[in-house]
Amino acid sequence: MSLQAKLDAFKADFEAGKPPYNVPHAVIEIMHRATAELIQSGAAQHAKKAGDVAPSFSLTDPEGNVVNSADLLKRGPLVLSFYRGVWCPYCNMELQALEAARPEFDKYGASLIAISPQTAPNSRKSVRQNKLSFPILSDAKGKVGAAFGLRFDLPDYLVELYKQLKNDLPTFNDDPSWTLPMPGRYVIGQDGVILYSEVNPDYTRRPEPEDMIPVLQRAAAVKA
Repeated sequence: MSLQAKLDAFKADFEAGKPPYNVPHAVIEIMHRATAELIQSGAAQHAKKAGDVAPSFSLTDPEGNVVNSADLLKRGPLVLSFYRGVWCPYCNMELQALEAARPEFDKYGASLIAISPQTAPNSRKSVRQNKLSFPILSDAKGKVGAAFGLRFDLPDYLVELYKQLKNDLPTFNDDPSWTLPMPGRYVIGQDGVILYSEVNPDYTRRPEPEDMIPVLQRAAAVKA
């Protein structure tokens, strides 16, 4: 089953209010409204895209080790995923799919990392819960997400909903702002130029990991 098929199946159960979710329809309507408004805002059109130079970054993994994008690019292409946090089931399914695809990325010498604004303890939970073998990096205050054009402010009515649902992003991210990154997937070439980008303001839609394989193949052919 494809990643998107799994996401669609989860979404159908979640929005139908099936156990264990039991989500009221009014909550679903608010989430739909926020997604529709983010799409209509055109925010995704301002994100970094293929052909742009990727912002460089240095971030820490859950154990406090610094991971530098320039160092990773010396080894080969970089596969990069921005996600919202371990509290997001769609993000967790995406991380699991990326983990499953990692052997294919390895064939082309690509490094795989994921970035979220969450704190180190929550990143450790991401690793444990999803059985990940690749680095999960903490983007404090969402600065790298902002550099890629992904960071956005949650509307006030969505903030109130998150508070009601006990989804306390300021505590979760150690950041008083109520902001999140739009989910984004990138392949960055060794020269720092973005070779592939997929940014979707609808967090329930994610590209397939396999979509990046032809890009990595071309990058490997150029290097050869």
